[in-house]
Amino acid sequence: MANSSFEFTRAITRRPGRSVTAGLRAEDTGTPDLALMLAHHADYVATLKETGAEVTELDPLEDFPDAVFIEDTALCLPEGAILMRPGAPSRIGEVAHVAPALRRFYGNIREITGPGHIEGGDILTTAREVLVGRSARTDAAGVAELKAILDSWGHALREVETPPGVLHFKTDCSLLDGDTVLSTRRLDASGCFRGYRVIHTAEGEEAAANAIRFNQFVLMPAGFPGTAETLRKAGYEVREIGNSECARLDGGMSCLSLRFSA
Repeated sequence: MANSSFEFTRAITRRPGRSVTAGLRAEDTGTPDLALMLAHHADYVATLKETGAEVTELDPLEDFPDAVFIEDTALCLPEGAILMRPGAPSRIGEVAHVAPALRRFYGNIREITGPGHIEGGDILTTAREVLVGRSARTDAAGVAELKAILDSWGHALREVETPPGVLHFKTDCSLLDGDTVLSTRRLDASGCFRGYRVIHTAEGEEAAANAIRFNQFVLMPAGFPGTAETLRKAGYEVREIGNSECARLDGGMSCLSLRFSA
């Protein structure tokens, strides 16, 4: 089993369905093009597989337009998987459809039962701690319930604040390696990454912050050349993946998979 916070042997993804065009969004920037989203999703999955990881691709859930953003439904750690309780009412039912896939790999599965809410997009797991951002989708009660589980597993949880108007904590940051974070300047200014090495997104490229380090690659959304160049100069092997259609639904690289080494 890989012990690093960015080395994985497995991932679970879910293909977008036709209903994705009705997905949640903070701002209407147009209807996503399903065919283009499917092409981008296939590129994403192929890149994960290129690392040697085993990727489980789940079928679309037409009753849940946002189900492609599978990361929000669970937190996967070496000790077990924790089923989340999404803050968007229309997404709560997604969790039950993810649980059977996780049970294939985990004997220990816990669940956030409420009344609080918490989504995986607000959770950044580093080599030293689990950072959880309070947001419109993650509340104090949800964080407290997660903390009780993580305490029993020996993981330190630190609660931080998501910037106003930002959907998820990881909308503005991602883990690049055990001690390095990619972040927007607005999030880093809060001081939440004190003690880490921080690489900032290029000016005007804040949407590039939601990337993932998956084994040897950093997968980042295409179309942000300044940030891509910065990461390459820092020694990272960058793969740029089309994300234009998921971005219409406030989705990014981390949202599209559950990553683990069970």
